[in-house]
Amino acid sequence: MAHARDWFHQFGLELDELPVLKRGDAMSDKVAARARAGQILLPGWWGSGAGRAGLRGSRVWRAMFELGGTARRWQDRRAGAMALCSHTLVRAVWPNRFNRRPANALGLLTETAVLPHYDAFGSRWVESAQAAAPELTLLGVDERSAAVWRDGTWRAMGPGGVTVFKGKRVRRFESGQERCGLRSPARRLPPQ
Repeated sequence: MAHARDWFHQFGLELDELPVLKRGDAMSDKVAARARAGQILLPGWWGSGAGRAGLRGSRVWRAMFELGGTARRWQDRRAGAMALCSHTLVRAVWPNRFNRRPANALGLLTETAVLPHYDAFGSRWVESAQAAAPELTLLGVDERSAAVWRDGTWRAMGPGGVTVFKGKRVRRFESGQERCGLRSPARRLPPQ
């Protein structure tokens, strides 16, 4: 939290921690009310499974979804974007622990999974992710980059780019390019 506060302070933004550490926190009306009050930042570890499991189907997730759906005030950090999709890519079981398999996530972006740090190591996950879930659109997001939904369209932003995999079709979008080939974010909370 201290690192996030320092980072966003340079942009004139103040952060307050939303204390969701276990399922009981995620079901709290008090914490849900706090979630409705501001912009949401999901740290990277949420996408890996630890956070999304307790948040999925909770009062806090509903509050976050409603906030994002009305104001589109989502923020995510690298792997945090993984939790927002319909699926997140988690480690397969031994002996194939370097492969990835899909697990249910929060569902803001249907039939999609993110390949975080695509330019650094996420590109190594493409083959196993496609084999495990060929129906998913895979979104490779380079480090310090993002796919941003604004004014009804997706745009690649940051120093890197975004690579979209739909079956055998692969398209690369550099910073500033629009229409990344992704679906619109969900307008209703998916059944969980």
